[in-house]
Amino acid sequence: MLAQFSIELMDGTDQRWDLQDYLNIGKDNTCTVQVFDSYMSERHARLEAKGTTCLIKDLRSDSGTFVNGAQVLEAILKDGDLITLGSTDFVVHDSRVKKKDFGLTSKSEFWKSQLDSLGSVASTKHPVLLLGPSGTGKDVIANALHNASPNAKAPFISVNCSALTETLVESELFGHTKGSFTGAIADRKGAFESARGGTLFLDEIGDLTYSLQAKLLRALENNEIRPVGSDKSIKTDVRIVAATHQNLYQKIREGSFRSDLYYRLNVITIETPSLKERLEDFDELLYSFARQMKVRFSFNAIQALKKHDWPGNIRELRNVVARASALFPKKYIDENHIDILLNKKEKLAHLPTGVSYVTPGDANQMSVIREIEKQMILKRLAANQGNQKRTAVDLGMPKSTLHDRIRHYNIDLDQFKI
Repeated sequence: MLAQFSIELMDGTDQRWDLQDYLNIGKDNTCTVQVFDSYMSERHARLEAKGTTCLIKDLRSDSGTFVNGAQVLEAILKDGDLITLGSTDFVVHDSRVKKKDFGLTSKSEFWKSQLDSLGSVASTKHPVLLLGPSGTGKDVIANALHNASPNAKAPFISVNCSALTETLVESELFGHTKGSFTGAIADRKGAFESARGGTLFLDEIGDLTYSLQAKLLRALENNEIRPVGSDKSIKTDVRIVAATHQNLYQKIREGSFRSDLYYRLNVITIETPSLKERLEDFDELLYSFARQMKVRFSFNAIQALKKHDWPGNIRELRNVVARASALFPKKYIDENHIDILLNKKEKLAHLPTGVSYVTPGDANQMSVIREIEKQMILKRLAANQGNQKRTAVDLGMPKSTLHDRIRHYNIDLDQFKI
């Protein structure tokens, strides 16, 4: 009979054990899963199949049994749970759970690694903070996270925090009662209620007023909201994805963005790259838009487009293709059309500010922040004897992101091995 549950050793060796009735894990040779780990007990933990449930029990181990970073004596396991015994990590697989494809990929190695990590992020309810320049597709990422989540059939509600006044944003987020303000002619559900069971996408979160940030923080921490004009609180059930093109570090320094809200949202952070940073995807993006709008570009036209700075990123590329379909319908676009398609005034408008997410004036501050991040990584790696999986869990970041940071900071992992 095919086992419903199995566990996989998280060391890259693809070792996997099926759970029929029970299995013991430890150093002893009588254990079904024998692991030579000096921090593991002889008989460390037991997994048991109880009908359609998988149970883990600690067998009075010396160093404890951990599930998703929390120490347990006994716990029910579900698909994707991380088990840590000593310095060894396992992941639980449930054959009943069908894995959803995240649906986005990239030819850029760095961006592909981040997108791949989002496949597992989508299955959780942790908040996700999307940072990066305007026009890089943060709304597309938010939609993909929702569609790959277990709650894909529930609502996906998007609120642009920069498009409404403070009063309207509060009503938009939390709802209002009839007569609570001029124009409130009936009770109205807010975005938190409308997105119940699904995903709430807070676009341009950096533009939220300071007073409303406090109310949003309370909603996130207490899992409840209070509609405008109401004296009753309502329990919430939403997954938060927030996005901004602004430098939140700078806004925190200026006192215009709450640091406690930032850390509440910053459980998982993804920085979307500019189009110039992922030119490997340029052809595929261009062809995708061209097929939708029935436009054909010559090879030389494409090469000319690649030389453009693309301050508006993917949004600007889409606009150029739309412009081509409108100005030159059913024509073959060659390099002679490019100057007309690339709006010169639009290009000049970007010159004073550039498109860097971090401005030159932030360089010193960012170097300090990077040094703090580096020291935090070094400290956790030392505590975990170089175990990247456990370090990533401690730091609250995907393992692929930690790997990128280790490479970026030129950290030698050999120094942590005992």
